[in-house]
Amino acid sequence: MRMRTLLLTVFVITALLVTACAPAPEPSAPAPAATEAEAAPAEAAPTEAAAEEAAPAEAAPADAAAAGTVIKIASQTPLSGPQSVLGTAIKNGAQLALEQNGSALQEMGFTVELAPYDDQATPDTGVANAKQIVADPAVLCLVGHLNSGVMIPSMEVYHNAQLAAVSPANTNPTITERGYAEVNRIVGRDDVQGVVGETFAREEMGVTSVYIIHDKTSYGQGVAEFFRQSAEANGMTVLGFEGTEEQANFDSIITPIIAANPDLVYFGGIYSQGGILFKQAREKGVTAQFMGPDGMDSSELASLGGDAVAGMYYSSVAGPANVYPATEQFIADYEARFGEQTQPFAAQGYDSMGICLQGIAAAMEANGGQLPTREQVAAAVRATADYPGITGSVSFNDKGDKTVATYFVLQVASADPAQWNTNQVIKSLDIAAP
Repeated sequence: MRMRTLLLTVFVITALLVTACAPAPEPSAPAPAATEAEAAPAEAAPTEAAAEEAAPAEAAPADAAAAGTVIKIASQTPLSGPQSVLGTAIKNGAQLALEQNGSALQEMGFTVELAPYDDQATPDTGVANAKQIVADPAVLCLVGHLNSGVMIPSMEVYHNAQLAAVSPANTNPTITERGYAEVNRIVGRDDVQGVVGETFAREEMGVTSVYIIHDKTSYGQGVAEFFRQSAEANGMTVLGFEGTEEQANFDSIITPIIAANPDLVYFGGIYSQGGILFKQAREKGVTAQFMGPDGMDSSELASLGGDAVAGMYYSSVAGPANVYPATEQFIADYEARFGEQTQPFAAQGYDSMGICLQGIAAAMEANGGQLPTREQVAAAVRATADYPGITGSVSFNDKGDKTVATYFVLQVASADPAQWNTNQVIKSLDIAAP
């Protein structure tokens, strides 16, 4: 298309919508696979080497950035460590969206780049990365994080720099309850997800007693607390409520579970810990049913838990990509581009990037076709209404929550990780934000 800059600004949003499901460009080699090392919460600031490793993979030349022709959209997720399966999926989804939907801004004379950062699922690394991100004036929006415990301290940095952030996965209520104009999410909240899980366990699984374990993180402990509150309010007996940071040997946790003999063991946390816990519990004679929140939603749960997790239920704020009517082309494009199956939250990463692109375009139009400020982009992103995402329509309320979010209950179909995307959606509920 050859149109003058002022006319192109009118075209931007329409172009973004039309290209949302366009075929991917010719596949290029994806970034090197991350290693799967331990990623427990860190107490000390990251080393200089870690900070360098977390820097964007492809930095623009300094003269181009200084000339104001480069627009960057950063991502922050775990790209290394045991949670890298989901973190990489989010980054890949965002990258695919940028490749497919960034042409409108490019036609206006801008180079649009993804700046991926590895937060290693640790708060200290996330905050250190956030400071690097906001220090780069070319960054106008952020896609991230995976972990609420990383987003909560990092969003203070984004807020102070007026940098818009669109989260594809963070569920702790604090994310939006602080009322920051820059912070938004396209998924539901744990004060609803915990209740959805408890209601299903009580009404459809026949559970009358539960032993609750959590991982002591903002996410895991938070959703476990909401499950417990709902259970106690509805007459379910809570036989135990324990936190653990153990990653390998759960004997001290399993022994009291055996003694309590609950109907259900509920784990609030991430698959990398939950899969091992469930496997060891079953091997040691625990006969209870197992359940968890969307932190269980990864094929790695089946890899780690095997037969112990086959048939278990979990709640989620993000269904598999194949449950959404508009994701068929996305799944094909993702698999062609990255040479692997989609993982949970990849489609949400795609939509989060799309909202960033639309917000930048809208802010640029309102700014007379000139490069907008971060504050202008943040305002445009918050004003998102009826965005036609591949995971459904997205509108933000004044807190940055999705006005109506979908919550799912799914059942693990098989102990085979390759069958993870065949997990059945047992129930889905559309619920307005609190």
